[in-house]
Amino acid sequence: MVLLKDIAKKAGVSTSTVSFVLNGKDKEMRISTGMAKKIKEVALQEGYQPNQVAVSLRTGKSKIIGLLVDTISGSFFASLALIIEREAEIFGYKVIYCSTGNEIKKGKELIRILHQSQVDGYIIIPTEGMENGIKELLSEKKPVVLMDSYFTGTPAPYVLVNNFSGTASGISHLIKKGYKKIGFVCNDLQLVQMHDRKRAYIDTLAANNIRLKKQWIVETKYKSPKEEVIKHITSFIQSVKPDAIMFAANYLGVYGLESIRNLNLTIPDNIAVVCFDDHELFNLYPPGITSIRQPVEDIAKTAVHILMDEINGHKKVKQQQVQLEARMIERNST
Repeated sequence: MVLLKDIAKKAGVSTSTVSFVLNGKDKEMRISTGMAKKIKEVALQEGYQPNQVAVSLRTGKSKIIGLLVDTISGSFFASLALIIEREAEIFGYKVIYCSTGNEIKKGKELIRILHQSQVDGYIIIPTEGMENGIKELLSEKKPVVLMDSYFTGTPAPYVLVNNFSGTASGISHLIKKGYKKIGFVCNDLQLVQMHDRKRAYIDTLAANNIRLKKQWIVETKYKSPKEEVIKHITSFIQSVKPDAIMFAANYLGVYGLESIRNLNLTIPDNIAVVCFDDHELFNLYPPGITSIRQPVEDIAKTAVHILMDEINGHKKVKQQQVQLEARMIERNST
């Protein structure tokens, strides 16, 4: 561990002079530019790392943000986390990752832990039952940005894809291709993004004079094991025999492909497929799966920039409600 006195000895100055320079007070203390440069070079060569606790006490900022996601293992959330970490570094911030597993109790506990860690701000992908915890942070004037979803009536800025228009584009694409018996596979999460995707499916069918039948919508349980979800989708395809399916999340699309394979059906000859949210598998799986790709990089970067504005006291941040447009990636599954 490199100490200030070690740098002072190598630079030939006092410890207090080194402290002034490394704390950005060289001009205030009238330390020459040449001497300040020399001290910084020595500090860099020696691999000096400032004590983060001391920096936090001096500046009132920890230079750390907390990132709370559903699951870090999902491709969408993992991509978001990676970009957020890179973007935060540009502002001199580090990121602490936490995963709720979509469990209310765990989500509340992780918010409490991040609060105790004195992070400067929070980027949260909210889960059911997290409203009160987020409202408490807001009441304490903590910088918070929601991502991928939001709660109506919770006055926090948010960034997410336009789930309605993205889903509508996928269903419209299937209709234009001549499909009329279109199934929709979603999950039972009571969150705005899933509501908007389901609503877009229903409204788009109605706008195209296609009469919706109740059994065309499959609502899987989010917390069910993979095998049970696959079984549920398989049963749906066998009983309803849709000529096309839109999956409302990429993990459902992956499970759906397994169901279709188990039934020895061919895509798109026997059944067409569209999935909301792209996945690397969809480009590799023959014949290639048409998907609605979220602008992951733009979502992540926008969330970080809004949070930095909050941390720096910009007053209009709380009014920011950003919805970015998705892009359909047409492959050969339709």
